[in-house]
Amino acid sequence: MSGESINLKLKVWRQNGPKDPGRFEEYQANDVDTSASFLEMLDVVNAKIIKDGGEPIVFEHDCREGICGSCGAMVNGKAHGPKDKVTLCQLHMREFKDGETLVIEPFRARAFPVLKDLMIDRTSFDKIISSGGYVSVNTGNACDANSIPISKENADKAFDAATCIGCGACVASCPNASASLFTSAKISHMALLPQGQTEAKKRVVQMVDQMDHEGFGHCTNTYHCEGACPKGISVENISRMNKEYLKAKLKG
Repeated sequence: MSGESINLKLKVWRQNGPKDPGRFEEYQANDVDTSASFLEMLDVVNAKIIKDGGEPIVFEHDCREGICGSCGAMVNGKAHGPKDKVTLCQLHMREFKDGETLVIEPFRARAFPVLKDLMIDRTSFDKIISSGGYVSVNTGNACDANSIPISKENADKAFDAATCIGCGACVASCPNASASLFTSAKISHMALLPQGQTEAKKRVVQMVDQMDHEGFGHCTNTYHCEGACPKGISVENISRMNKEYLKAKLKG
């Protein structure tokens, strides 16, 4: 990496476990290369903390390519930081100014308990998916390309919904900690395709009920979720989910 350098003051949330009290601790990040990613900056800060005999900041990551959804934190009150449609690992330090103070804390929601520092437990998302996120289709060789007619409009909408990576930014940004955008995206990307019709009614009821059971709040159409989503998932999916849920419940 070779770019300009900036100095930053970090206020990082430190918490030993879900039942422990947390607190902000301050760190100085000096000579940060502006071409570095946010997680690379945290790596450098952690290296200094370890060198000084301290305990490094815990944060979650895997691919560092913006596709796994495991990284995530609030940076100055914004999920994944100030730049739209990027994950935290794809946020570069050139988005910040020299001398700036960054407040870094985990995603906040009752259904996302803090495991340690910036790492949260997203098991609630897994439970929503497992409650109905599957399709009953024959396995084996792939079908011929045109053997199952699908309109381009539905194919495009299903593909857009399927880009959800389950990072949790929608929940963290919602005033109600609602998981409606995540759940509706998972419902839509299967329900819009012919292969997903077999379980369509059962799926929407089970997944929405599981979402409520996990303790997420209700959607009140503030659109904060769409604004925070690194993949730009549309709130149109929430409208589709609500309509399909109502239809399924009325038909029994």
